[in-house]
Amino acid sequence: MNPIGPVLTLLLQLLTVLGLLLVADRWLHRHLQGVMFLLTGDEELALWLYAIVLFPGVALHELSHALVARLLGVKIGRMKLLPSRASKRVQLGFVAIQETDFLRASIIGAAPMVLGSAAVILIGHFVFGTPEIIAAFSSGDWAPGFRAFVEVLRAPDVWLWVYLVFAIVNTMLPSRSDAHAWPALAMVGAVVAGLLIYAGLEAVVYEGAGSFLTVAVQWVVLLGASTLLVDLPVFAGIFLMQKLLETLKGVRLA
Repeated sequence: MNPIGPVLTLLLQLLTVLGLLLVADRWLHRHLQGVMFLLTGDEELALWLYAIVLFPGVALHELSHALVARLLGVKIGRMKLLPSRASKRVQLGFVAIQETDFLRASIIGAAPMVLGSAAVILIGHFVFGTPEIIAAFSSGDWAPGFRAFVEVLRAPDVWLWVYLVFAIVNTMLPSRSDAHAWPALAMVGAVVAGLLIYAGLEAVVYEGAGSFLTVAVQWVVLLGASTLLVDLPVFAGIFLMQKLLETLKGVRLA
């Protein structure tokens, strides 16, 4: 059986989930700022309130860059976890990192997504009992799965953990600066794969790429889908609040 077919299917799933996450990310940042502006009537105060809501995720994002950079021997400079405006763009935080080779730059750029995913997985495992719920639904035992889910919602401080997951998953996607070295890494990987195929080692490429992508992409797709499920009720609340405030104030955001 040719493994390329399943790999392409997984890649399509990955692109679909990442595309939806990108749309969700842009929607959230635009509308959350809009709600804060409607509440305060002040752009700067709205920016600060918006940043405060996402602060745990922003802190983890920038600290992930700094930690991985230090582990890889790359110098870091000033770190800022407070919001600022750069032209028309809002910057929730940043850490200055020394220029380095594309491999280390790629790893540092991916750090927030990897560590953010790890944090969400740990919270899901130890707080929400995610493995048991997933196992129940996967086996077709819907009733026990729903009972376990309802029981989770009754746990102490559950909404604090839900908030932390929301803040983390909506700030862990890479920015343009985070991903600037990825094309070079992808190009090198493609060249290496091409050389191996040219040398008659197609099996090494297909089996290696297939095994790696299967595990890595399945985790990303599962995490992305879970993120979208977490976001949906929050997005609905933000949308309803925006419409209510627009009606009360007699204004409409663009």
